[in-house]
Amino acid sequence: MKLDNKIYLDHNATTPVDPRVLESMLPYFTHKFANAGSDHIFGWDANDAVEQAREQLAALLNCRPGEIIFTSGATEAANLALLGFAGANKHKGNHIITARTEHKAILDTLGFLERQGFDITYLEVNPQGNIDLDQLEEAITFKTILVCLMLANNETGLIHPVKDISKITERKGVKFMSDITQGVGKIPVDLKELDVDLAVLSAHKIYGPKGAGALYINKKNKLDIEPQIYGGKQEKGMRAGTQNVPAIVGFGKAAEIALKEMKEEVTRIENLRNRLEALLEEIEEVTINSKSAARLPNTTNVTFKNTDGSHLLRKLNSLAVSRGSACNSNLLKPSHVLKAMGISDELALSSLRISPGRQTTEADIDKAAAEIKKVVDELRIVRA
Repeated sequence: MKLDNKIYLDHNATTPVDPRVLESMLPYFTHKFANAGSDHIFGWDANDAVEQAREQLAALLNCRPGEIIFTSGATEAANLALLGFAGANKHKGNHIITARTEHKAILDTLGFLERQGFDITYLEVNPQGNIDLDQLEEAITFKTILVCLMLANNETGLIHPVKDISKITERKGVKFMSDITQGVGKIPVDLKELDVDLAVLSAHKIYGPKGAGALYINKKNKLDIEPQIYGGKQEKGMRAGTQNVPAIVGFGKAAEIALKEMKEEVTRIENLRNRLEALLEEIEEVTINSKSAARLPNTTNVTFKNTDGSHLLRKLNSLAVSRGSACNSNLLKPSHVLKAMGISDELALSSLRISPGRQTTEADIDKAAAEIKKVVDELRIVRA
């Protein structure tokens, strides 16, 4: 995707709103502007639009519409799930298990719970970023109330064996929450097959608008969750506040498009990713992180040895790539994900996450690879 001769390759951070999504949203800013909670014809129409979006998202995820709670994004959904579940179930135990490579939306929320007296176990990962399932099982105690592990890593693209994890948690009698944000729309995500209890996701990762997310609550197991925002009975009493109807409508439309086009798009994007990696591996002393593991088709994380990482991103001024999660982008700090995988601070700072998307072309990939090679060569000359 080119914008003023710049190439956008950071779709794991956010995606542009699909024109079809924008078109679906526009009426709800103007003549269909009503509050979805209003008890009159205008409000009923707005509420119908919200419920249609719930059905569209449920179709993408293979769950029931009634199992979806709309929020302002995945971060709010994660807070509602973790804080709400922990608060409602603390009488059963105070132990939660996660991994060191989770997104900051999870880790920071668990850090808050830790300061409130909860016991958090942070599983280590191997050099590919995978957890050890035996260690997970051994970590579960009679005080464990929840396991929280993501579907796909936002920095490396590594896909965790969520179905295997859910079998362990079910056998052990604990609940399982998964951050599925990066996987949705890029790979098939069937919540019934994965058999998770809670899941969080966001619209702006699938060509929908910012400001819309969702929490999935598996109704089968009748989970107790305390609301975290009070002041109304919207979203089945789980999330008070006037619903963001335009954003929710856009979320639904984005889900509908993803369901229709995912199979073809996955193949195209994976071919672009593989082309990019082949070109980058022509550079000496390059490592593709998590390459031998199951990964998202659109994500590559590459380390350039003997390269001044403090200047790498700034010199790539015609490319939108990242050092890691957008939540940490303003800090010159090594990725906590790469560090957990055993990569040194220096090498982590000399690493790039590159994530092509729906509008990326082969020409974009070739130009990006050429620029990266040029900049890496320049930085290595200066370093020498």
